Amino acid sequence: MEHPYTFGIEEEYFVFQRRTGAVQETMSAQFFDEARQMLGKHVTRELLQSQIEIATTPCRNMRDARLQLVGCRQALQDLAFKHDLGILAAGTHPSAEWSEQHPTQASRYGKVTRDLQMLARRKMICGMHVHVEIPQERSRVDLMTRMLPYLPLLLALSTSSPFWQARPTGLMGYRQNIYAELPRSGLPDLFRSEEDYRTYVDTLVSNRIIDDASFLWWAIRPSSHLPTLELRITDVCTNVEDALAIAALYRSLVRYLSRKPDLNRGLTSPGRAIVEENKWRAQRYGIHGSLIDLHSGQARSAANMLTELLDLVWEDAELLGCSEELATAQMILRTGTSADGQLAVYEERIAAGATAEEAIRAVVSWLADRTAAPLAAGLAASG
Repeated sequence: MEHPYTFGIEEEYFVFQRRTGAVQETMSAQFFDEARQMLGKHVTRELLQSQIEIATTPCRNMRDARLQLVGCRQALQDLAFKHDLGILAAGTHPSAEWSEQHPTQASRYGKVTRDLQMLARRKMICGMHVHVEIPQERSRVDLMTRMLPYLPLLLALSTSSPFWQARPTGLMGYRQNIYAELPRSGLPDLFRSEEDYRTYVDTLVSNRIIDDASFLWWAIRPSSHLPTLELRITDVCTNVEDALAIAALYRSLVRYLSRKPDLNRGLTSPGRAIVEENKWRAQRYGIHGSLIDLHSGQARSAANMLTELLDLVWEDAELLGCSEELATAQMILRTGTSADGQLAVYEERIAAGATAEEAIRAVVSWLADRTAAPLAAGLAASG
């Protein structure tokens, strides 16, 4: 029987004040308790009180994932409206000041805050994580290493963080720069075996540096509690259909690499360094830049590389029932990412004579509308 490549999606959101557009710096226990009553284990707290996270249950098809994502977003939107709040799906909140944030006082996050100090309060960022279950006969560590060349492209498709503290950063994905401040972040090293990886984790645990492998905050990692390989490099997508497209592409890539066990097996230190450079280019330019092809050594447009990648994994996508979502990934090249939309709103308002503060407020409003706008369409697509 064909392995189902069961998958799940986690999304982090900012909670903001509808009246001002500013983040809600302290979260009332009542709000979270009501969210838990509505969504159960689908919803959890995040490191900062201004954030909240949702997670789907394991899904075998895109319809189920769409229903769950749309349902969670809608439930949180409805609840937030009752409290004169809203939720916003973006890698960074355009105007939030990190120094004004308050950490969540849950036991795990209390430990993280004590360990990271100022870095914990600066982690004013929201991402999307995608878990894909790996066949038992395949090594998650091996797949993690062989997946590295594709991570910059997945990041480019998700970029939604062009602003930081009310300023344009000049980057499409600034979230990665904040994440890079954390220990054990960025690209994982070139672990050659499960044993190498386990030796590393066990050494950190035995020396009480981390409690378990969940404190590895790499761009991709083996889950510490699930039989999955977890993609973590992507910004949270403002448009729910973009999120589903990236999840479908990643899921298809996992199957593709699983059935081609020699592909990217010879990744070297220079190759990893090139992936690192491509990651930077994805942060800086999003889908509009070029990435270095590891096989030819030549820079090619992100659009060209995505088109070629979609051709490679199309068979996998069809067998997994997610080829329609891959078509949406291609559409992102034409319509742009959330970062493109945010910058267009900002520049349009500045050109019309608005102040920078007014333009940022318009971006927040646009993000709030786009976070909610796809919900009805998403439900219709799942019907």
